[in-house]
Amino acid sequence: MADIRPFAALRYSSKVTRDRNLSDLIAPPYDVIADERKAQLMASHPNNIVSIDLPHLPAKSVGPDEAYVGANATLQQWMGDGILVRDRRQATYPYTQSYQHNGRTFHRRGFITLVRLSPFGEGHVVPHEQTYPEAIIDRLKLTTATGLQLSPIFGLYSDPRHEVTNLLYRNLGRPEATATLDGVKNDLWSVIDAEVENQVIDLLGRKPIYIADGHHRYTMALQYQKDQIAANGGQPLPANHPANYCMFVLVGMQDDGLIVLPTHRMIGGLSGFDAEQFCFTVSEHFECSEVAVPPDHLGDFADQMAKDAPHTFALYDGTSRRLFTLKLRNLDVLKPFEPNHSDAWRRLDVAILQRYLLDEVLQPKFNNGQAPAKGYTAYADEIPKQTDGKKYQVALLLQPTPLHALEELGKHNEVMPQKSTYFYPKLATGLLMNPVR
Repeated sequence: MADIRPFAALRYSSKVTRDRNLSDLIAPPYDVIADERKAQLMASHPNNIVSIDLPHLPAKSVGPDEAYVGANATLQQWMGDGILVRDRRQATYPYTQSYQHNGRTFHRRGFITLVRLSPFGEGHVVPHEQTYPEAIIDRLKLTTATGLQLSPIFGLYSDPRHEVTNLLYRNLGRPEATATLDGVKNDLWSVIDAEVENQVIDLLGRKPIYIADGHHRYTMALQYQKDQIAANGGQPLPANHPANYCMFVLVGMQDDGLIVLPTHRMIGGLSGFDAEQFCFTVSEHFECSEVAVPPDHLGDFADQMAKDAPHTFALYDGTSRRLFTLKLRNLDVLKPFEPNHSDAWRRLDVAILQRYLLDEVLQPKFNNGQAPAKGYTAYADEIPKQTDGKKYQVALLLQPTPLHALEELGKHNEVMPQKSTYFYPKLATGLLMNPVR
C-alpha cells in the first residue's frame, strides 16, 4: 500500500517574504491560469512562482524548448539570490485551507509529503480520470529542465477516525507560513518529530491513495522516473532516489472541509436545438419536466439539485432561457453502449451525461454527427451569461460525483471521463517545491 516519507522542501526565504506578503508569490495550479490571470500574478510580484511554473501559454500545451530553458534560468537565479532556499531538515508539512462556501466557513486539513511512485493498476496510487499527451509532455519538459516538482498532486485516503490528521495537528502552534489566494487562506506548518512521522507512515502504509487532482503531473512523474532509469543505463535507481517519489497533499476522505463540486457542461455549435424534441428523444430513459426557475436563480437551483434524488440532471436552453429537469428512469441506460464497463462506471452521472446525453443524443441528433464545442464550469450561476444561444446553446447540469465512486472504480481499474470532479478549493502552487534530482 502507500509508501510515504518526509522531505526537505524548497521554498521562499524570509529574505523575500519579510518585505512582501507570501500571498503575492503563490499561484493557482498552472492548468487553470489563462493570459490575463498570469499577467495579474506576475504584476503582483516579480518573483511570483507562475514565472517558472507556467513559462508559456496556453497551459497544457507543449511550448518551445527555450521556454523551459528560460524557466530553469529564472529558477537558478532565484536560488543564487537566496529567494528560494532548501529546508535544512526533512519534515512532514501540515497544510490547511480555510474558505467560504454557500455562507459557511470550511477548513480542509491535510499534509504535504512524498509518495513513492507506482504505475497505475500496479500499486497504491489510484487514478480516476483520463489524461492527454500534450499536458504530460509540457510538464515533463519543465521538470526535466528545472529538476523540480513545482506543485503537489492532490491525493485522498480513507481516515474515518481522523487518526492521521489528529496525530499531525495535535501539538501545532501558529502557522509558519500563511498566504491568501483567491479568498482562500493557506496555512503551513512543519513537523520534524521522528516518532510522529513514523506513526503517520505506519497508518498510511495500509491505505491506497486516490488522485483527486493532478493526473497529468503524476503520469509525468512516472515518465520522468523512466527517463532517469534510462539515463542510469537502464539500471534501477537507488531506493531513495528523489525521482522515485512525488510530492502530494494528502487529505482524508472524511475530512469535514473536503468539498466536491460538479463540473457542468456547456454545449455549443448545435444547429436548430429544440428542447421539446430533446425531451421526447430521451423520454425512454428520462422523465423530463420544465421547471420555472429564472436564469439568475440557476445557482440556487443547482445547489438544491445536489440534494435531490440520485441521477437527477438538468438542461438549460440558452436561447429560450428555459430549464428542464431530467430524472433517470433506467439505471442501465449505458449497458448497450458500454458492455465492458462495470455497473459502478455505467451508473456514474458524468458517464451517463457523456456517453448517452452527449454522444448518443446531442451529437448525432442535434449536431449532424459532429462533436459539439464544450465548456466547463463548477458554478451554475455562470451558465446563463455564457450559454446565451450564441457561444453555447445549452448547458447540462449534474450533481457532484460522490467520493465513494473513486474507491469503487479503483477496484475495477477504471477511470471516469475527463472533468468528472472539481475539488474546491484548488491547491496553491509555490508554498513548497520538491527537488527531483
